[in-house]
Amino acid sequence: AKQENNDYRRQVQTLTCEIDAMKGTNESLERQMQELEERYSMELNNSQDTISQLEDDIGNLKDEMARHLQEYQELLTIKMALDIEIATYRKLLEGEENRISMPLPSFGSLSLADAMYEQQPFENRTSKKKIVIKTVETSGGDVISETTQKIED
Repeated sequence: AKQENNDYRRQVQTLTCEIDAMKGTNESLERQMQELEERYSMELNNSQDTISQLEDDIGNLKDEMARHLQEYQELLTIKMALDIEIATYRKLLEGEENRISMPLPSFGSLSLADAMYEQQPFENRTSKKKIVIKTVETSGGDVISETTQKIED
Protein backbone atom coordinates (compact mmCIF):
# COMPACT_ATOMS: atom_id res chain seq x y z
CA ALA A 1 0.00 0.00 0.00
CA LYS A 2 2.91 2.29 0.71
CA GLN A 3 4.33 1.55 -2.70
CA GLU A 4 1.01 2.25 -4.27
CA ASN A 5 0.72 5.48 -2.30
CA ASN A 6 4.17 6.57 -3.52
CA ASP A 7 3.21 5.72 -7.09
CA TYR A 8 0.09 7.85 -6.78
CA ARG A 9 2.12 10.72 -5.29
CA ARG A 10 4.56 10.55 -8.18
CA GLN A 11 1.69 10.47 -10.65
CA VAL A 12 0.11 13.47 -8.90
CA GLN A 13 3.47 15.31 -8.96
CA THR A 14 3.97 14.42 -12.63
CA LEU A 15 0.45 15.54 -13.49
CA THR A 16 0.90 18.70 -11.39
CA CYS A 17 4.12 19.48 -13.31
CA GLU A 18 2.36 18.83 -16.59
CA ILE A 19 -0.53 21.08 -15.51
CA ASP A 20 1.93 23.85 -14.52
CA ALA A 21 3.72 23.44 -17.86
CA MET A 22 0.40 23.58 -19.71
CA LYS A 23 -0.63 26.70 -17.74
CA GLY A 24 2.66 28.36 -18.71
CA THR A 25 2.17 27.41 -22.36
CA ASN A 26 -1.43 28.64 -22.21
CA GLU A 27 -0.37 31.99 -20.70
CA SER A 28 2.35 32.35 -23.33
CA LEU A 29 -0.11 31.61 -26.15
CA GLU A 30 -2.66 34.04 -24.68
CA ARG A 31 0.01 36.79 -24.52
CA GLN A 32 0.98 36.08 -28.14
CA MET A 33 -2.67 36.16 -29.15
CA GLN A 34 -3.17 39.49 -27.32
CA GLU A 35 -0.09 40.97 -29.02
CA LEU A 36 -1.29 39.80 -32.43
CA GLU A 37 -4.76 41.25 -31.82
CA GLU A 38 -3.24 44.60 -30.78
CA ARG A 39 -0.90 44.62 -33.79
CA TYR A 40 -3.71 43.78 -36.23
CA SER A 41 -5.96 46.35 -34.59
CA MET A 42 -3.27 49.02 -35.08
CA GLU A 43 -2.76 47.92 -38.70
CA LEU A 44 -6.51 48.04 -39.28
CA ASN A 45 -6.71 51.57 -37.82
CA ASN A 46 -3.74 52.66 -39.96
CA SER A 47 -5.37 51.16 -43.05
CA GLN A 48 -8.67 52.88 -42.29
CA ASP A 49 -6.83 56.19 -41.76
CA THR A 50 -5.04 55.74 -45.08
CA ILE A 51 -8.34 54.94 -46.82
CA SER A 52 -9.97 58.04 -45.31
CA GLN A 53 -7.04 60.22 -46.36
CA LEU A 54 -7.13 58.81 -49.90
CA GLU A 55 -10.89 59.37 -50.12
CA ASP A 56 -10.37 62.97 -48.99
CA ASP A 57 -7.63 63.38 -51.59
CA ILE A 58 -9.94 62.00 -54.28
CA GLY A 59 -12.67 64.45 -53.24
CA ASN A 60 -10.22 67.36 -53.31
CA LEU A 61 -8.91 66.31 -56.72
CA LYS A 62 -12.47 66.04 -58.07
CA ASP A 63 -13.23 69.54 -56.78
CA GLU A 64 -10.03 70.89 -58.31
CA MET A 65 -10.80 69.14 -61.58
CA ALA A 66 -14.30 70.65 -61.60
CA ARG A 67 -12.78 74.12 -61.03
CA HIS A 68 -10.32 73.57 -63.87
CA LEU A 69 -13.14 72.39 -66.14
CA GLN A 70 -15.20 75.47 -65.28
CA GLU A 71 -12.20 77.73 -65.99
CA TYR A 72 -11.59 75.89 -69.25
CA GLN A 73 -15.22 76.35 -70.31
CA GLU A 74 -15.08 80.05 -69.48
CA LEU A 75 -11.84 80.46 -71.42
CA LEU A 76 -13.29 78.51 -74.34
CA THR A 77 -16.33 80.80 -74.36
CA ILE A 78 -14.08 83.86 -74.28
CA LYS A 79 -11.93 82.39 -77.07
CA MET A 80 -15.01 81.79 -79.22
CA ALA A 81 -16.20 85.36 -78.64
CA LEU A 82 -12.74 86.67 -79.52
CA ASP A 83 -12.63 84.51 -82.65
CA ILE A 84 -15.95 86.02 -83.73
CA GLU A 85 -14.63 89.50 -83.00
CA ILE A 86 -11.40 88.83 -84.94
CA ALA A 87 -13.42 87.52 -87.88
CA THR A 88 -15.56 90.66 -87.78
CA TYR A 89 -12.52 92.95 -87.78
CA ARG A 90 -10.93 90.88 -90.54
CA LYS A 91 -14.03 91.40 -92.69
CA LEU A 92 -13.96 95.11 -91.90
CA LEU A 93 -10.31 95.30 -92.89
CA GLU A 94 -10.89 93.36 -96.10
CA GLY A 95 -13.74 95.68 -96.98
CA GLU A 96 -11.58 98.71 -96.27
CA GLU A 97 -8.70 97.25 -98.30
CA ASN A 98 -11.07 96.58 -101.20
CA ARG A 99 -12.38 100.13 -101.03
CA ILE A 100 -8.89 101.60 -100.91
CA SER A 101 -7.55 99.40 -103.68
CA MET A 102 -10.22 100.43 -106.21
CA PRO A 103 -8.37 101.86 -109.23
CA LEU A 104 -8.75 105.56 -109.78
CA PRO A 105 -9.53 106.56 -113.36
CA SER A 106 -6.88 108.56 -115.12
CA PHE A 107 -7.80 112.13 -115.98
CA GLY A 108 -7.22 111.56 -119.69
CA SER A 109 -9.88 108.89 -119.90
CA LEU A 110 -12.57 110.68 -117.92
CA SER A 111 -15.88 111.00 -119.64
CA LEU A 112 -18.99 112.92 -118.79
CA ALA A 113 -20.41 109.84 -117.06
CA ASP A 114 -17.27 109.58 -114.93
CA ALA A 115 -17.49 113.25 -114.04
CA MET A 116 -21.13 112.85 -113.05
CA TYR A 117 -20.18 109.78 -111.03
CA GLU A 118 -17.62 111.84 -109.14
CA GLN A 119 -20.17 114.52 -108.37
CA GLN A 120 -22.42 111.98 -106.65
CA PRO A 121 -22.09 111.63 -102.89
CA PHE A 122 -19.42 109.16 -101.80
CA GLU A 123 -21.95 106.68 -100.36
CA ASN A 124 -23.52 106.21 -103.78
CA ARG A 125 -20.17 105.42 -105.44
CA THR A 126 -19.15 102.51 -103.25
CA SER A 127 -20.58 99.07 -103.20
CA LYS A 128 -22.67 98.26 -100.17
CA LYS A 129 -21.37 95.70 -97.73
CA LYS A 130 -23.23 94.19 -94.84
CA ILE A 131 -21.32 93.65 -91.61
CA VAL A 132 -22.80 91.62 -88.78
CA ILE A 133 -21.34 92.06 -85.29
CA LYS A 134 -22.43 89.42 -82.85
CA THR A 135 -21.71 90.10 -79.16
CA VAL A 136 -22.00 87.25 -76.68
CA GLU A 137 -21.76 88.07 -72.96
CA THR A 138 -21.00 85.16 -70.67
CA SER A 139 -20.48 84.57 -66.98
CA GLY A 140 -19.33 81.29 -65.49
CA GLY A 141 -19.58 79.58 -68.85
CA ASP A 142 -23.27 80.53 -69.25
CA VAL A 143 -24.49 82.91 -71.95
CA ILE A 144 -26.01 85.97 -70.26
CA SER A 145 -26.90 87.98 -73.34
CA GLU A 146 -26.41 87.81 -77.05
CA THR A 147 -26.83 90.73 -79.44
CA THR A 148 -26.47 91.01 -83.18
CA GLN A 149 -25.72 94.34 -84.81
CA LYS A 150 -26.00 94.78 -88.60
CA ILE A 151 -24.07 97.56 -90.26
CA GLU A 152 -24.46 98.40 -93.91
CA ASP A 153 -21.46 100.12 -95.41
